[in-house]
Amino acid sequence: MEFRLDRTIDILKQTPATLRAMLGELSAAWVTVDEGPDTWSPFDIIGHLIHGDETDWIPRLQIILERGETRPFTPFDRFAQFDRNRGKSLEELLNTFESLRTRNVEVLLRLELQHAQLELAGTHPELGRVTVRQLLATWAVHDLGHISQAARVLAKSYSGEVGPWRAYLPILGVNRRS
Repeated sequence: MEFRLDRTIDILKQTPATLRAMLGELSAAWVTVDEGPDTWSPFDIIGHLIHGDETDWIPRLQIILERGETRPFTPFDRFAQFDRNRGKSLEELLNTFESLRTRNVEVLLRLELQHAQLELAGTHPELGRVTVRQLLATWAVHDLGHISQAARVLAKSYSGEVGPWRAYLPILGVNRRS
């Protein structure tokens, strides 16, 4: 599918509601489960998305629009959520994420980006030259990846319980067509 800003915004707007529907009524046992050492729980994923909405996507977009490639992006701390969210509830995180995302989508809409602006470039500290189009497409795919990750973590927590049906459940890592 070719990039279109309106389609990207569709995903960005839907992500908070999708995650709330998936996780909002689950017990702490579900939302704090992970896949083992150095992996993330659904709770951690929401915290990571919050941190991204606060410090990554819109700030990087603004750097590109204001400074182009002359100012590299500030490196993103992919693990900031662990310290920031201790003692918080999932409901708090979902509310915060929803509020931040609503605000960020409003900022994005107010910019009324034109085709030429989508081709403007900035400098990622590891990847080098990136365009506004790539940044915004990555934002949507990043959301989808973490939605998928949350579903996978939940599913894998029952991987030992499904018995022989495991062969038909590719989310558990089986490479069989279903």
